[in-house]
Amino acid sequence: MLKATLVNLPRSLKRLILVSLDISILLLAVWGAFVLRFEAFWPMWLEERVLLFPLAVVTAVPIFYGLGFYHSVIRFLNGRAFVAIAQGVSMSLLVMIAVWVFSQSPTMPRSVWVNFWIIAFVLISGSRLTARALLHNRHTRLTMGKRVAIYGAGEAGMQLAQALQHSREFRPMLFVDDRKELHGGEIFGLKVYPPEQLATVIPYFRVATVLLAMPSISRDRRREIIKSLEPLHVHVMVVPGLTELASGIKRVDDIRDVDVEDILGREPVKLDARLLSTCIRDKSVMVTGGGGSIGSELCRQIINQQPKRLIVCEISEYALYKIEHELIHLIKAAGHSIELVPILGSVCHRERMQSIMTAFGVHTVYHAAAYKHVPLVEHNPLEGVRNNIFGTYHAAMAALASGVETFVLVSTDKAVRPTNVMGATKRFAELVLQGLAQRGPKTRFCMVRFGNVLASSGSVVPLFRDQIRRGGPVTVTHEEMVRYFMTIPEAAQLVIQAGAKAQGGDVFLLNMGEPVRIVDLAKHMIRLYGFDVKDDVNPDGDIEIRFTGLRPGEKLYEELLIGENPLPTDHPMILRAQEEVVPAERIQSLLTMFEAAVERLDYAGIRSLLLESVRGYAPQNGIEDHVWLEQDRVLTAESAPSSLH
Repeated sequence: MLKATLVNLPRSLKRLILVSLDISILLLAVWGAFVLRFEAFWPMWLEERVLLFPLAVVTAVPIFYGLGFYHSVIRFLNGRAFVAIAQGVSMSLLVMIAVWVFSQSPTMPRSVWVNFWIIAFVLISGSRLTARALLHNRHTRLTMGKRVAIYGAGEAGMQLAQALQHSREFRPMLFVDDRKELHGGEIFGLKVYPPEQLATVIPYFRVATVLLAMPSISRDRRREIIKSLEPLHVHVMVVPGLTELASGIKRVDDIRDVDVEDILGREPVKLDARLLSTCIRDKSVMVTGGGGSIGSELCRQIINQQPKRLIVCEISEYALYKIEHELIHLIKAAGHSIELVPILGSVCHRERMQSIMTAFGVHTVYHAAAYKHVPLVEHNPLEGVRNNIFGTYHAAMAALASGVETFVLVSTDKAVRPTNVMGATKRFAELVLQGLAQRGPKTRFCMVRFGNVLASSGSVVPLFRDQIRRGGPVTVTHEEMVRYFMTIPEAAQLVIQAGAKAQGGDVFLLNMGEPVRIVDLAKHMIRLYGFDVKDDVNPDGDIEIRFTGLRPGEKLYEELLIGENPLPTDHPMILRAQEEVVPAERIQSLLTMFEAAVERLDYAGIRSLLLESVRGYAPQNGIEDHVWLEQDRVLTAESAPSSLH
């Protein structure tokens, strides 16, 4: 009750209370200085020097006010406030001595001045500490927010502890550090424990979350620490990386959940600065689908290579708005003079694409525009063909007509022996570019094929994260399903580097590392959020993993290669595929037939053409019933007699 009353007092009244308190302390300090010197309750020396009482108040209070003593929020005082108190008392004492000496007042023992400084500093500091403790008492602090352990007692860990000192979300309870010389010591009142004692101290302190505050450690070491924390049933979070902290993009208290790449065992991609800049530096670059997961990251990476101009083409107004504002900020922060051109439109509009590429003198196109969500494209095969096949064809033809130097198609592992419409249309898009490359044009066409990217719009990672936060269940389609994974920045960097190697008609494969079982990924994520997996072995667990069965067009595993023996390149993460090429005339004939089928809304014809043209296409399910219903109604409407009204 008292705390709530004090906190809610008007600001002016709080200042008046502090000033009154300081005046009382100054008067007490003058009296105490003489008492300590002469060991009497009211020394005779004090009677002749009684003017020292008002002098102390008149000199000190204005100085304290000027130093901001009465503007600070008591609940959030830190060490710098007490340095200011020492400065204020020292300045007040010097002014008092000067006035006393120049006014030819009675002599004063030097020890009195020293006693005054000590008493004033101790009492004023003590009053602030007492007030802070009263307004923010220990019981409140220990019950407010999640109890956390900070792993890492270095600079980042200490900054984090200070930042969280008054947090209502997190309450630091202890430090954990590998360095033996710190074990048993205290930092900001928090004891430092060795990692070996985590299994004991976490339940003792009832810690719910471990904050990993070691931004400069290697990925391997981070992975080891996270793996050791997984069995402890705590939510693991991390501070931003060293690069983000150094650039000012993030603060040390901008803590976040563990990135899944930290537990997948992937090594960082080797960057080749020459390849990154070859098709970008001082050139006009265009990204289609620039608001998507891969397209937006391509834009970020391209900005780093300082093109002359970046054209971002996107069919979604909101996605274009969002990426434009982000890129404007990145360009300003980096101090680059890059012309940013947002284009709202569809890649299926060839004349518009050609007009844009010609008007802005585009040198390089990264074609990331596509419909990529497998079940949705399976339900909407006509739009999959229109966007993935004809969008690629029209964008490529526009590039040819406008003299673009390099055209890079962002492809997918689902194009290899596809079991769904999305994969089949992406494979045919590859064939379209290979067909155009056979003509020996000036434009170099190439494709970059890779697997899933973490945290993309179609990835399981954000889905699992949302399901865990809601308390489950986590849905996995099949117990044996495996996928390749790569981070979005890694994929974008490798797409750019692979494009620089293009000679014409190349299909590049990205080394995706080892495949990951989706159910294992789900278990890792559940444990890193501090929960137990609920299953037959552990029926009392927190979150269940529920298997829902394969969705339309899905398969248990993905491949990156159609043929055999891919050729290495001088980049260890990039391979060159050796695959059968369909003659250009045949591709053109198939395009004509696809176009006619799309115009007729002929779903059966589209399916037959995909089966005929895409090697290895083996759909696992028929086209959905609602698709056939749509076609039947269209055909019925066309054949019905016209109204006589």
